[in-house]
Amino acid sequence: MAVLAVHTREDGLLSALAPLGLGAATGTALVIDLDPAGPRYPGAGSLAELVSDGPRRSDLSPTRAGLAVLRNGGVDARTAAEVVAALVEGWPAAVLRLPKDSGDLRPDFEVYPLVPGGLYPHDASPGTVYQDLGFRIPAEGRVLPPLKRSAAAALLAGTVPFRSPWVRAWRAMWE
Repeated sequence: MAVLAVHTREDGLLSALAPLGLGAATGTALVIDLDPAGPRYPGAGSLAELVSDGPRRSDLSPTRAGLAVLRNGGVDARTAAEVVAALVEGWPAAVLRLPKDSGDLRPDFEVYPLVPGGLYPHDASPGTVYQDLGFRIPAEGRVLPPLKRSAAAALLAGTVPFRSPWVRAWRAMWE
């Protein structure tokens, strides 16, 4: 079991897509949204429902290879901690999508959009990942290639674009 937490402070779309890319890059993973105000990812269940009803055996491990996404549904991370621990234990890889104010939770990766003018201050810590938006801004460290619309649309629709350079670039984060 490998668990990585990711956070994107400045960009709403990137904060929804980065956990999906990170999860898709490892083959079989569960993305768990710990943000009560997070996006409404496609899917039947939510973390809030699992906290309320308890997880079923089928929730606790993958039934097939690929990416599974569990939207939040309005529950905070502390309340969901026991369920999240049980989910993480049964999956080969898990990605935790952290909220803007993640409190005690620290991300393994903080994703920043590379935009002109230094609009988003950041540090160059080992967990910093930069998203190239096509402005050709140099950055030290990990830089993701531009994300094509087709890959973003596929991820948001629940399909993994395995040939996407953007998804492949996330593989380095698992090493």
